[in-house]
Amino acid sequence: MKKFTPGTFRFDGRKPYSASETPTFVSPLYIDEADRARQLDELSERMDQAQNQMHAHEKYGLVVLFQAMDAAGKDSSIRHVFKGVNPSRFKIASFTKPSKTDMAHDFLWRFWQKLPERGTIGIFNRTYYEEVLALKVHPERLADGNVPDEFINKLPRLWKERYTDIAHFEDYLHRNGFRVVKFYLHVSKQEQGKRLIARLKDDEKQWKLSDNDLVEREEWGDYMTAYEDAINATATKTAPWYVIPSDDRANQQLIIAHIMTEILESLPVTFPEKDDKEAKRLIKKIEKQDA
Repeated sequence: MKKFTPGTFRFDGRKPYSASETPTFVSPLYIDEADRARQLDELSERMDQAQNQMHAHEKYGLVVLFQAMDAAGKDSSIRHVFKGVNPSRFKIASFTKPSKTDMAHDFLWRFWQKLPERGTIGIFNRTYYEEVLALKVHPERLADGNVPDEFINKLPRLWKERYTDIAHFEDYLHRNGFRVVKFYLHVSKQEQGKRLIARLKDDEKQWKLSDNDLVEREEWGDYMTAYEDAINATATKTAPWYVIPSDDRANQQLIIAHIMTEILESLPVTFPEKDDKEAKRLIKKIEKQDA
């Protein structure tokens, strides 16, 4: 059984990220399914306790980004890793194709709308990185987003400036007390193929796949290059990327749970100072009401 070492998966700008040199499978952190479930339950409890403290402190928050190719396990990871977190302090925002209203604003506008409050965890299922991933693979779609021609005509500059805008956005959030945690679920093309076939054979999941998804799959190499460029341009000390080996979904979830627990428990938060005098006063008031 492999020992958890978070630095193995962390990219903060000190070393370059390469898709071909980064494994999609590592030795599991668990012995069997029972051991995995036990570990997840323990980590889930620790996360809930740490998040409860963050909520009471009211000065910090978490923005957790999940980015991946199709069928890499975003939904299942969110469902299993955060299962024990208080739902009133936990929000999920899923982003699909932008609407006409979205495209009438700047490329980060719709994501600003979904940022969490202090004391809470906000999950982005797909993120603003789509604006430098899918659009970089399909730059012809920029015109649909009302991007002025003067920028479309200078694509290398446009991508560089968007990376800079994203990095500044994340730095801004950090300086306001919001930790930005970025997960890229790194799955192999072969494993993705197996999952897509299994999805097509499942009556309840077949609807998730269409010809358009397979057209996107033909651009796999371009997407891997786009991910490399985006990660290397935006991996910083305050907003690092965590590239998670995702060919083993069970291990993927454990790794994410370990990282989330470590980050939550590292926040400089405390419960408000205990006031015994005020507690006694309120207890007497309750007792008087009940009497």
